[in-house]
Amino acid sequence: MLIQRAVLLDGTEADIRTGERIVEVGNLAPNKGEDVLDAAGGTVIPGLHDHHVHLRSAAAALTSARVGPAEVRGRNDLARALADAAVGSDGWIRAVGYHEAVAGPLDREVLDEVSPQVPVRVQHRSGVLWTLNSAGLARVGLTDHPDGRLRSADRSWSDTLQRSEDGLAEVSSRLSAYGVTGVTDATPDFEVSDIVKLMQAHRHGELRQRVHCLAPGKRILHDVDLDHDELVAWIAERHAADAPVAVHCVTAAQLVMTLSALREAGTHPQDRIEHAAVVPDDSIAELTDLNVTVVTQPNFVAERGDQYLADIPDAEHHELWRVASLRSAGVKVALSTDMPFGDGDPWASMRAAVRRNTAAGAVLGADECVSAREALTMFFGTSNRPADARTVAPGQPGDLCVLAVPPAEVLSELDSRMVTATVVAGAMAFERG
Repeated sequence: MLIQRAVLLDGTEADIRTGERIVEVGNLAPNKGEDVLDAAGGTVIPGLHDHHVHLRSAAAALTSARVGPAEVRGRNDLARALADAAVGSDGWIRAVGYHEAVAGPLDREVLDEVSPQVPVRVQHRSGVLWTLNSAGLARVGLTDHPDGRLRSADRSWSDTLQRSEDGLAEVSSRLSAYGVTGVTDATPDFEVSDIVKLMQAHRHGELRQRVHCLAPGKRILHDVDLDHDELVAWIAERHAADAPVAVHCVTAAQLVMTLSALREAGTHPQDRIEHAAVVPDDSIAELTDLNVTVVTQPNFVAERGDQYLADIPDAEHHELWRVASLRSAGVKVALSTDMPFGDGDPWASMRAAVRRNTAAGAVLGADECVSAREALTMFFGTSNRPADARTVAPGQPGDLCVLAVPPAEVLSELDSRMVTATVVAGAMAFERG
C-alpha cells in the first residue's frame, strides 16, 4: 500500500509505502496495481497500541447491563436496571461497572433483594470481583457460599460458565476506528487455549489488531492476603525462565510489596507494573532504580475522579494515576485504557493525561499533566517495549493511523473523530466513509 500526501508528526511531508513493515518514506510514485490512499495533507502516525485491555470482557460487556455510578443511583435504581436487563442465551443476567457509591457494599443477600429470580452476576468496576445472587451461586455449584463475592480470576467457579467469543469483531471494529492497531491483553487467568482462540480470531480477520497476551506472567494482588515470600518465589521462577512479570498494583500496599519483591528477586528488562493507581512519593525513586515499566490509565481521572475527590483524603490526591512525576524521575511509562473497565477510546485517555479534568470539571493532580505530544506517543510503543515510541520510518511495523488534520490540530484536539483510516500490516482495517 502507498499512502500519499502525508504529513508526519514533526511536520515532514512524505509518501509512505508499507506492507508487513514500512518499506519506504519519501517522494514516491505508485507501483503498477498498488493500492493508494490519499492522506490529502493529513497526519500519519504509528498505529496506536493499547497496552492493557481485556478483549473477552470487552466483548461480553457489549451485551451487559451497566450499573456504575454514572448509570445507577440507589437500590431501587439498581433493581430497575437488573429487572430491565436482558437474560443472555446462557440464562444469566450480567451487569458490570458496580461501585459501592451505587448502593453500598454488595453481597448475595443484597443482590437477592434487588435482582430477578434468575442467575445474576454483577462485576465490580475494578474488574477483580463478581457478586452472584443465590440463583447464580446454585448455577455454579456454590449454594452454601457465605456472601456470593467471588474473585474474577478464580477459575474454580468461572470455568462452570459458558464462555462466548461473540462480540470480538465488534470490539475490533471500534478499536480500528480509534486508530488502534495492536493491543496487549492483560487478563490474568488466560490459559493456552484462551490465547490460541485470540490468535485464531486475528488470523481469521475477526480481530484485526495484533494481539499480545501477558498471561501467564500477569499477577493480581489483593490487600487481604499479600504474601511477600510467595510473590518473590513467583517472580524468581518467571525470571529463571527468562520471562518478565506484570503485577497489578492499584493500592499503595500492593505497589510497595511488589517493589520489595522485585528488589529481592531481581528484575527482567520487560517487567511491568500494571495501573500504579497509587504511587506514594517515596516509591518513585525505587521505580526508577528497578527500571520497571509502568502501564497506567489516566482516563480514570476523567471517569472516576469525582469519586476519588469524595473518598480519598486531599493529602493523597497527588499520588493518584501519576504520569508527569514518573516520567520526570526517569520511569518508563506507557498509557492504556483498561477496556472495558475504562473507556476504550485511547484519545480520551490522552486528553485526561493532558488536562486531568474530572467529569464535573475539577482538576485532579495538576502537577501530573503532560503535553499532548507526550500523551500521544505513550501509545506508540510495542508489546514488548511499551514505553519506546515507534516512528514512521523504514523497517518499523506497517501499522499506521491516518488522521484528517495537520499535526498541530491533532495535538490540539486529541480526538478519535480525526481518524480517517487505520492500516495493519499494510492492509486497510478501517476507512471512514
